[in-house]
Amino acid sequence: MSTLIQGDQLRSLVLGSTTVSKASGTLSAATFNMFTVSGGEVLVTSLYLKVTTSITTNGGTLALQTAPTTGDAVTVVAATDLGTTDSAAGSLIGVDGRIADPATSGATFTRVFVKGGPALMGLPVTTGVINLVGASSVNGAVTAYVNWVPLTNGALLVAS
Repeated sequence: MSTLIQGDQLRSLVLGSTTVSKASGTLSAATFNMFTVSGGEVLVTSLYLKVTTSITTNGGTLALQTAPTTGDAVTVVAATDLGTTDSAAGSLIGVDGRIADPATSGATFTRVFVKGGPALMGLPVTTGVINLVGASSVNGAVTAYVNWVPLTNGALLVAS
């Protein structure tokens, strides 16, 4: 039996570009430029994190934001505590959407990081950067993986 399409070809057809990755280095209460978008808009078709050094500090949070060259910075994934219940090296961190209780706070939608959750999909991003934002006493390290397709001719996403 012959293989008509290879895994990398299928991945490209479904998710777009070759996977781009960026290691955070040691996490701290800082902003880490992970990916740079230039030349217009792109659509992030898949984004997830892999823990490379265990995250173990209680209350240490991590968020994801887009910071365009022109326009407002947007928190895409709310600050999420990944250390109170340790996130061991090798764990995959996805994104989950949660709707707050409409009885108390209206129907607000918030994305949070979740161990073993699905990849973030369908995120349009314009020229600027995609950042991880550490807060409190977050520790450990992650590598972020992203796939994307250009929405504007000439748009490009690269590791920062």
